[in-house]
Amino acid sequence: MIVRREVSDKVLKLAEQYPVITITGPRQSGKTTLCRQLFKNMKYVSLEDIDERRFASDDPRGFLLRFQQGAVIDEVQRVPDLLSYIQTMTDEMKREGLFILTGSHRFDLMSSVTQSLAGRTALVNLLPFSFREAYGKEIKKLSLDDVLYRGFYPRIFDKKLDPTEAMSFYVNTYIERDLRNIINIKELSKFEIFLKLCAGRTGQILNYSSLGNDCGISHVTVKNWLSVLEASGIVRLVRPFYRNFNKRLVKSPKLYFLDSGLACYLLNIHQPDHLESHPLRGAIFETFVVSELLKKRFNSIKTDNLYFFRDNTGNEIDIILDHGNTTGQVEIKSGQTVNEDFFKGLKFFSKLNREAGNSYIVYGGDKDYERKKSRVISWKRISDIDV
Repeated sequence: MIVRREVSDKVLKLAEQYPVITITGPRQSGKTTLCRQLFKNMKYVSLEDIDERRFASDDPRGFLLRFQQGAVIDEVQRVPDLLSYIQTMTDEMKREGLFILTGSHRFDLMSSVTQSLAGRTALVNLLPFSFREAYGKEIKKLSLDDVLYRGFYPRIFDKKLDPTEAMSFYVNTYIERDLRNIINIKELSKFEIFLKLCAGRTGQILNYSSLGNDCGISHVTVKNWLSVLEASGIVRLVRPFYRNFNKRLVKSPKLYFLDSGLACYLLNIHQPDHLESHPLRGAIFETFVVSELLKKRFNSIKTDNLYFFRDNTGNEIDIILDHGNTTGQVEIKSGQTVNEDFFKGLKFFSKLNREAGNSYIVYGGDKDYERKKSRVISWKRISDIDV
């Protein structure tokens, strides 16, 4: 299955403007495949290879001398010190598109990149397939529950894998292995419980103390583990949007998984029909929508501009898109029938905020509607939202 990623043209353009392109994202999001599609004529080396990693670590200058014409260096976070030598080489050669680096979105990689390659590298954040990448134009007969259950990791589509099995292997290998390399987890069983408890809170306002109590860890450990999950591209914390509204507003972030299929696996949802009556179906649908909005931003090489709004009396907007001088508002409803309650939060916010711009309601139905000051969009046309 060959899918041209939506970010492809942007990456090629950046390679004409910067000596180094750094592509980060969660494991198995398609970073290597993207590089091999776009830079077929460049040499490729992976630092997952033990011999290559040892060579790069022991003799970085000798390692890089092989790549006078440039190279794709995969999993560069394995040898973060190599980035300083790449900086020296790019400064001497003064060529654009010399190195394409990929790596898991981790603390050590990003800190090394910002320290060593500041001003020399373009940063690309690649998440798993977007809805449009995964399904193209074949959306008429799609079932929402099937889409939520399958998720969007490319290998599931490419190899036609069973999503539950694939996510089981993914959690047991990539997530647990990577995270154990970053933080000292003495009791792995607690971390497994922590992951599942987080999945049960996707789409909800985060209470660190409550999550820690349920897992038997301190709130400090909760924050530490969550920061690692976020840096690894597994979850996203959406911050509250507040300006001088003269209101008491919620200040805790909302937690979202970045893949609905992974959230389903962690919630023991092993068939699409399990979602039909699941109490968290609405939260999983919201997770899907939020991740799609983020993918559209990242595929356009834009930073995260997603927030939410909620005051202490229950008025809320699921997502606020901050465009600087204006905002976009997105309400997310998994139901298939549009009713007036869907518009309540949007009406309140438009009166409160003079900068409120386009408003959207994304829902679980198939039809689109134009309402006064609001656009109702089917989940199948999620990519139509201006982020």
